[in-house]
Amino acid sequence: MLTERQIFFNNIAQTSDSPIALEIVKAEGIYMIDNNGKSYIDLISGVSVSNLGHRHINVVNAVKEQVDKYMHLMVYGEYIQSPQVKYTQFLLKQIHKIFDNVYFVNSGSEANEGALKLAKRYTKRSEVISFVNAYHGSTHGVLSVLGNEYFKQAFRPLVPGVKFINFNNVEDLSQITTKTACVIVEPVQAEAGIIIPTDNYLQKLRKRCSETGTLLIFDEIQTGFGRTGNLFAFQTYNVLPDIFTIAKSMGGGMPIGAFVANKKIMSVFKDNPVLGHITTFGGHPVSAAAALATLQTLVNDKIIDEVTQKGKLFKKLLKHNKIKSIRGVGLFLAVELDSYTQIRQLLTETIKNGLVFDWFIFNDTFFRIAPPLIITDDEIKIACSIILKSLDAI
Repeated sequence: MLTERQIFFNNIAQTSDSPIALEIVKAEGIYMIDNNGKSYIDLISGVSVSNLGHRHINVVNAVKEQVDKYMHLMVYGEYIQSPQVKYTQFLLKQIHKIFDNVYFVNSGSEANEGALKLAKRYTKRSEVISFVNAYHGSTHGVLSVLGNEYFKQAFRPLVPGVKFINFNNVEDLSQITTKTACVIVEPVQAEAGIIIPTDNYLQKLRKRCSETGTLLIFDEIQTGFGRTGNLFAFQTYNVLPDIFTIAKSMGGGMPIGAFVANKKIMSVFKDNPVLGHITTFGGHPVSAAAALATLQTLVNDKIIDEVTQKGKLFKKLLKHNKIKSIRGVGLFLAVELDSYTQIRQLLTETIKNGLVFDWFIFNDTFFRIAPPLIITDDEIKIACSIILKSLDAI
């Protein structure tokens, strides 16, 4: 009989020739446990998904409670479902009053797809501006606003009317005009290697969009739910977008996403055509219940309050002659080594020593540190000691 590893490689579609291929059988808190009983500190968090760690008790209980009531009932937007209503009410209390409408979807890519459609429909314009080295997902529409040609050249032709400008380049903002429907931007560029905005760049971007009647979309898929030291990065940088998108850590490990705007903007999906955007499983009641438990825990337990300090502790402890630099905000960090080869060698060593991290799609000389936000100071010290020990070995 074939092993699960053999079936994985033979029958489950692969995305690369060299997956990490750990066989995880259990996960709890910041730890993952493989089929041999070995524990690994998780510094990836499923790429900023498990902000509360794995299997947080509040999320698990919310899922169990909702499953006992009902699961899927009807396509999105037709029935009043309590988990969606309660989540929306609690979310909107945490953010600026300008936002009063939530559209639920299943993932970050879908959230960005919906946001782009919404902006074009509302403004009646067709031009979209994105950024060099931006990542917004890999479905066909958002692939068109992905800022790296290597990853999209094989799938052309893509959606037309997209231009790219450089992040933190104020001069490029002049390319935003009255023809531009929207600018979609990660407030902190993730897959470029954690590029933070400098010199009030996001404020200047907001000003230019307002001047030209262009909608500003913040992709908060990775930065949302505490990762940068505030619930959302637009709060960290004190800039209000017109639309923002969320997913990943939103569901505490369950699949869910959304895009958020005001009712005036969102209302254009209701007519000409009716059902201007639709999804079968968006806002699935079990995922929405998990999302509510996640958000309530982050807010009520004041977990986000400690994120900035924990990020500083990582920076303080990770001192080594092979580390060239560390950059980032909150628990969203990038550590620079000499080469991608060195990063792969380091990962091999840290896996041996019980820790996993990953690298960035568009930057192969930095590796990512994005642990669950619940990681303690003592666990940070252990994680850093493993990384330093592993650096000594390569």
